[in-house]
Amino acid sequence: MTIRLCLCLFFLMIGTSWAWGQALDTEENNLVQFSGMVLDGSTEQLFPVPYTNILVKDKKRGTYSDFEGFFSIVVQKGDIIVFSAVGYKTVEFTIPEDLEDDRYSLVQLMTQDAVNLPETVVFPWPSREHFKLEFLAMDVTPELQERATENLANEVLRKARKTVAVDGNENADYYLRQQSREFYYIGQRPPMNIFNAVAWKNFFDAWKRGDFKKKKK
Repeated sequence: MTIRLCLCLFFLMIGTSWAWGQALDTEENNLVQFSGMVLDGSTEQLFPVPYTNILVKDKKRGTYSDFEGFFSIVVQKGDIIVFSAVGYKTVEFTIPEDLEDDRYSLVQLMTQDAVNLPETVVFPWPSREHFKLEFLAMDVTPELQERATENLANEVLRKARKTVAVDGNENADYYLRQQSREFYYIGQRPPMNIFNAVAWKNFFDAWKRGDFKKKKK
C-alpha cells in the first residue's frame, strides 16, 4: 500500500512539473518585443508625437514615446495596444496572434483631433459705451501709478519668475523630459561638454571678448 502511494505521488509531481513547464513555455512563446514610432499623420510632412501614452488594454501597464516618438514595450500576442495623446484621436492596435517572430515593429500615425468652441466675449460692463465712460472717468492717482511701475519693474519680474511655483503641466513636462533623457542614454554615459568642440569654441570666444574679466566698480 505504501509503495502504491509513493508511486502515485511521484507520478503526480512529474505531471504537475510537466504542466507547469508547458505553461511557462507557452507564456514565453507569446511574449513579443513591440517597438516603433508614433508620428503625426495629419499632413504629408510627418513629424514625431512625443510623450504619447501607450497602454496595454485591460492590463494596467504601458509606456510612453520619447521626444523623438520612439517606444518599446513587451506585450503578448493578441494584446490590444491603445495610443493616446493630447490633441490627437485615440487609436487601438491589436498584436497579431499568428506571429512567428518574437519582435514586431510598427509606425503608428496619429490624427489631430481639433475641437472648435464658439467664441465667447465677457464684458464687466453692459456695453462698450459704458466701458468707455467708466475708463475715461477713472481717477488714476499718483499712488496707483507708482504701484504699477513697481510691479512692472524688470527686477520684480525676474524675482517673480524664480519664486512663482510651476503648475502641474510644467512639472509633468519637466519630469517627462528628464525621464526621456535617462531612457535615451540608458546603458551608456551621457555626452560631456568637455569633449564638445562647439563648447570649447564658445569658451575661447568668450575668453577673447573678456567675459571672464572682473568688472571695475
